[in-house]
Amino acid sequence: MRKLLIKLFIKDPQNTSDPKVREKYGKLAGVVGIVSNMLLCIMKIVIGIFSRSIAIIADGVNNLADASSSIITLLSFKLSSLPEDKDHPYGHARIEYISGLIISLIIIIIGLQLLKTSFLKVMNPEALNFSYITIIMLLVAIAVKLWQALFNKSIGKTINSLTLTATATDSRNDCISTAAVLLSLLIGKATGINIDGYMGCLVALFIIWSGIMLVKETTSPLLGEAPDEDLVNDINQIVRKSSGVLGVHDLIVHNYGPGKVFASIHIEVDADGDLMKSHDMIDNIEHIVKESLHIEFVAHMDPIKTNDPLIKELRAIISQTLVSLDGVESIHDFRIVPGPTHTNIIFDTVLSADCKLAENEILKIADDALKAIDENYFVVITFDRAYTSL
Repeated sequence: MRKLLIKLFIKDPQNTSDPKVREKYGKLAGVVGIVSNMLLCIMKIVIGIFSRSIAIIADGVNNLADASSSIITLLSFKLSSLPEDKDHPYGHARIEYISGLIISLIIIIIGLQLLKTSFLKVMNPEALNFSYITIIMLLVAIAVKLWQALFNKSIGKTINSLTLTATATDSRNDCISTAAVLLSLLIGKATGINIDGYMGCLVALFIIWSGIMLVKETTSPLLGEAPDEDLVNDINQIVRKSSGVLGVHDLIVHNYGPGKVFASIHIEVDADGDLMKSHDMIDNIEHIVKESLHIEFVAHMDPIKTNDPLIKELRAIISQTLVSLDGVESIHDFRIVPGPTHTNIIFDTVLSADCKLAENEILKIADDALKAIDENYFVVITFDRAYTSL
């Protein structure tokens, strides 16, 4: 069914890097979600009224929330595909993340309302009307939600959509909640014990918990999460393929939404080499990364001295002294600036994200190591935190 829908409604489905194709995927997922969830909502509410089951009605209202979420998803893909403008030079792709947050909040609100209703049902229980038609319809509902989960998960993975991935998780959770409703009916039939209100409370709590987890998941990219490790590794491999690259550091990745990723990096080259050739190499690297990974990429050229014996000696001492410390990963941009009364030894030090050493402590260790050689050496360090591994 998924392949048939994609074939019917999406042209060139393999070209997911094209924003228009990605938008069509999102619209298809939204329409499918609206139609299927509305049908399930109507079916469950009718069954719930007939069987006097608040748990089934609660589950039906949850499907109504899912339909509303699909409408928001549909709108978000339309709005997030809008082109860049004067006020938003990096596009509108983060609207997709915002829509995921809105969906998550709706789920929590619905869950709280259902918890209230189910608790009242616990306090004032009513006899359930058991029927095999109800059982069959609930099994159909479980099958539909399972298909929804697989459909949205597949589409979300295809176009790298956090919103659709969250929607898939929500659909999977609905399978569990509907199964819980079915279990309450079967227990009531077999034992005569009415646990409908209690099961409704459990379903409501599960919905609330699911919403909270989705809030956490959808807000993470808005807050500025660490870049994808696969993307970092791909950039690193492409950059280091060029023979003139002596080292790389300071990779920064900014995510402005799906398909809107900007990255920059510093590339070390031989200062005594042909700088025009090095510059041409940097341009080629930028082009290859852009074409291969579909991101906006800028590389900064850092010329470094490779044949100065003093630089080699002092760099080796500092590297051996600092990299052995827990939390210190590497040094780069090492240079010497001599003066009439003292000589500055300047370099950058990369610290791990969880480094516990104080910067002043690291600076003193490096300064002491060089002053043991010459009292006129003064260390100047720029500290970087390593949120990516190069």
